[in-house]
Amino acid sequence: MATLFNPEPAAYLPHRFPFLMLDRVLELKPGVSARARYRTSGSLQVFPQVLLVEAVAQLSGIAAVERQGEGGFLASVDRADFGRPPRLGETLDITARIIKSFGRLRLVEGQVTVADEALLSVTLTLGIGPL
Repeated sequence: MATLFNPEPAAYLPHRFPFLMLDRVLELKPGVSARARYRTSGSLQVFPQVLLVEAVAQLSGIAAVERQGEGGFLASVDRADFGRPPRLGETLDITARIIKSFGRLRLVEGQVTVADEALLSVTLTLGIGPL
């Protein structure tokens, strides 16, 4: 049975404004990878770089879940290399790729870019299922 694709991040996540750090899911290969975008706006007078990690974590949750109704949680941030902070009005391109699965845990590599300029490269671990 084919998985239906929904470009709205809120269809996959419990997060809502102002805590939803994704505007649109552009690509999704469940259990493998995902790509999304987010446009920084004036609702955030500054955009703390830690929110870039949150955006990747949210997208990773979308990519990692393979069955409808399955949830997840951020278990750890293993490594985060930051570039410059994002500027208001920029459109961020966010990617997440599952590189290893072990039990309920998923090791994920993610990146946030603006016009091919890296703002974040991160490796994090997600847990899938109930706490």
